[in-house]
Amino acid sequence: MLNKNIYLILIISLVFAISFWIGFNVNLLPAEASINAPIYDELFKILFIIGLIIFIGMTIAVIYSLFKFRKRNDQIGDGIALEGNLSLEIVWTIIPSIIVLLIGLYSYNIYDRMGGMRELNHNHEMMSSNSEKIWAGISQTSDNQVSNNLSIEVSAMQFAFLFNYPKGNFISGELHVPVDQKVSMKMESKDVIHAFWVPEFRIKQDIIPGQPTVLNFTPTKVGKYPIICAELCGPYHGGMRASIIVEEESDYNDWFNKNKKTEVNL
Repeated sequence: MLNKNIYLILIISLVFAISFWIGFNVNLLPAEASINAPIYDELFKILFIIGLIIFIGMTIAVIYSLFKFRKRNDQIGDGIALEGNLSLEIVWTIIPSIIVLLIGLYSYNIYDRMGGMRELNHNHEMMSSNSEKIWAGISQTSDNQVSNNLSIEVSAMQFAFLFNYPKGNFISGELHVPVDQKVSMKMESKDVIHAFWVPEFRIKQDIIPGQPTVLNFTPTKVGKYPIICAELCGPYHGGMRASIIVEEESDYNDWFNKNKKTEVNL
């Protein structure tokens, strides 16, 4: 006859095995379409597994308690109260603290690998002056690489996104970019706080009035993806959407050449 400790070890092992299997085999996220997506998905997978362990473990504990500690027919009152269990209090304080600390350190590493900790006050190609303060953003490139990126200026307003292509001197309501090329965007709001979110790219950046932000990314899959404002910005916030169209370089060049303005010599 197995004792209680062996049963407990088997149950915990089963919970971990099920959680890891689901975590590595069930994908709840949309398709990966940027170089940031696999990096972000690493963190999501770890958080998903931890959440499954807690959910399944607590569900088993609750079901067990319903049968083990249910009121008996001959029982009068609520039973003996449990209090002052110092060992239990230490365990349920230390274990969550360690988990939260490790998640925080790992999250910092993921954010750094995505470019969130890079210096943002570089000579961005689209800045009006070299001294302009960039407040926040994700940059995948160093200072000497920015000039090689496709530069786009993003204006957010209630309730639309507008995309300015400085090299072509035109504005578009759709964001067109070539696949596998680094894109560098400087974003400004005309009124309230907005957010630029592309779920398939795993990127999201607030757009703050009076405080320019940057967002650099590299798309990896051709297709049309939604751009969603993820910051409550007014009564029509839910309808503030646009599209990002990732194209082969030849198709992007055709679109760009059709829309760019040519200078007329007088």
